[in-house]
Amino acid sequence: MKIKREDIRNIAIIAHVDHGKTTLVDELLKQSGVFRENQEVEERVMDSNDIERERGITILSKNTAVHYKNTKINIIDTPGHADFGGEVERVLKMVNGVVLVVDAFEGPMPQTKFVLKKALELKLPVIVCINKIDRPEARPDAVIDETLELFMDLDADDSQLDCPFVYASAKAGYSILELDDKPENMIPLFETILEYIPAPEGDPDASTQVLISTIDYNEYVGRIGVGKVDNGTIRVNQDVIVVNHHEPDKQKKVKISKLYEFDGLNKVEVREAGVGSIVAISGIADISIGDTICSPDDPKPIPFQKISEPTISMQFKVNDSPFAGQEGKFVTSRHLRDRLFLELNTDVSLRVEDTDDMDSFKVSGRGELHLSVLIENMRREGYEFAVSKAEVLYKEDENGKLLEPMELVYIDVPDEFTGTVIDKLSQRKGELRNMGMSNGAYTRLEFSIPSRGLIGYRGDFLTDTKGNGIMNTAFDGYAPYKGEIQYRKNGSLISFETGEALTYGLFNAQERGTLFIGPGERVYSGMVVGQNAKTDDIELNVCRAKHLTNTRASGSDDALKLSPPRILSLEEALDFIDTDELLEVTPKSLRIRKKILDSRLRKRDNLKNK
Repeated sequence: MKIKREDIRNIAIIAHVDHGKTTLVDELLKQSGVFRENQEVEERVMDSNDIERERGITILSKNTAVHYKNTKINIIDTPGHADFGGEVERVLKMVNGVVLVVDAFEGPMPQTKFVLKKALELKLPVIVCINKIDRPEARPDAVIDETLELFMDLDADDSQLDCPFVYASAKAGYSILELDDKPENMIPLFETILEYIPAPEGDPDASTQVLISTIDYNEYVGRIGVGKVDNGTIRVNQDVIVVNHHEPDKQKKVKISKLYEFDGLNKVEVREAGVGSIVAISGIADISIGDTICSPDDPKPIPFQKISEPTISMQFKVNDSPFAGQEGKFVTSRHLRDRLFLELNTDVSLRVEDTDDMDSFKVSGRGELHLSVLIENMRREGYEFAVSKAEVLYKEDENGKLLEPMELVYIDVPDEFTGTVIDKLSQRKGELRNMGMSNGAYTRLEFSIPSRGLIGYRGDFLTDTKGNGIMNTAFDGYAPYKGEIQYRKNGSLISFETGEALTYGLFNAQERGTLFIGPGERVYSGMVVGQNAKTDDIELNVCRAKHLTNTRASGSDDALKLSPPRILSLEEALDFIDTDELLEVTPKSLRIRKKILDSRLRKRDNLKNK
């Protein structure tokens, strides 16, 4: 017989990137007494990874739990970026309702639509939290209308349309139910969660069923499966069978060695857990997302949607440049292979494949951001390697026709830049679907474009809009191949000598284009040192020194003036490289280089490929 666990609520906090999910979770933790009175707490305490903290984005979903009025509220903070959408889809299987956070100025954005659509499909009740209402330009009333329109666009049923609205400032630590209420604390949001989110239900006397929705990894205990107890009870030392809805042949007998529940920011060891509890299980070596842990007497897998497939890939190679092995700690193909396969323990949207070349691996992911976060993590850990330009993964339909991944792109730009943006995206095979007014003097453009048309576009976009544009993307399935796209209109400036860049050599080189290096930097033959103002590649000697003479003309010894070099970030460098180039990544440096370093061999290769 099914019962309701009234002492538990399981919720996910979902939103578009940067609408304040993680800050809201911080406040719920603080105000539920998780921290001591005098404890110093970092901002965005849930973003535990360095890159998450620096970029202000959530990459991995995180579990936490707070107590309010004798009820344990399990909270899952989810990512807002489209590249990490796979995380959100899976997490929703663990919860009984969601808090949708919407910025009081920006209103619903593309990723808001994506995460809300997933929640509505699973028939989950939604609490809408209009956040940042203390922003001077906040427009909460208009945002409510926009959010309700979004619900209607997504065919929400009457009960979902009748959802409660809560207004909040996560930063200031308060929530209110009416805009003219006096702001005090987060109690109105806590009360709304208890009242509106249903308690989990299940049959405590039935056979055990736990669906694994996320995977954590710890180098001491290995993989840790996190999921909700749907039926029965799970205990330490219990014999269980692991089954999977998509793999009917999978049946593996194991024993539960350790069981944890979440409390605040900690995992707490427990002996057993009942219906509705969110638990972490360690000791099952190859447990994966979508597995169901069942009693041996009645092994029934719980249905689970397949994980979204990767759409782009890169080659990760052993660094073989003249400077190889000088700055990294882990440099061999074995180091690289082990690290990439280790990433698969926690990142289920990633694919890693061996290639014909022992020193090269094909790594596929959901987008450029997805792969750039992996590259940044690896270089911080001391790895040194090279990566190729991102390429999209094609498919064929039943008639053998080539299909490619498509993206929906939503762009908000000041009116004066719309012409440039439309022109650039049209050249990249983008089709303008919609155009209308956004907030204030901004225009909202909606494009359908091949995923490869966006590779390398972000840098151009920031330049073209003088940093004022906002671009968001959402995956839009596969469509017939749209034809050739020219990625880059400018050639590269290439060093043809190995040595140290000198002011005199750089001074002569800067007339040809934009330099990426300054004086005193070490360069090697075949390394890209700048961007040519024209379309072809040029080889230069940036190590050239001025020859001394006995004659002295007035003014000839004036100091040479160098323009400051354009220092590329990891994303900009990945955007810049062309198909015949590699990005050399070390803990200290990012260097762009030609795949073929020798200029004669490079010319011969170019002639062969023409």
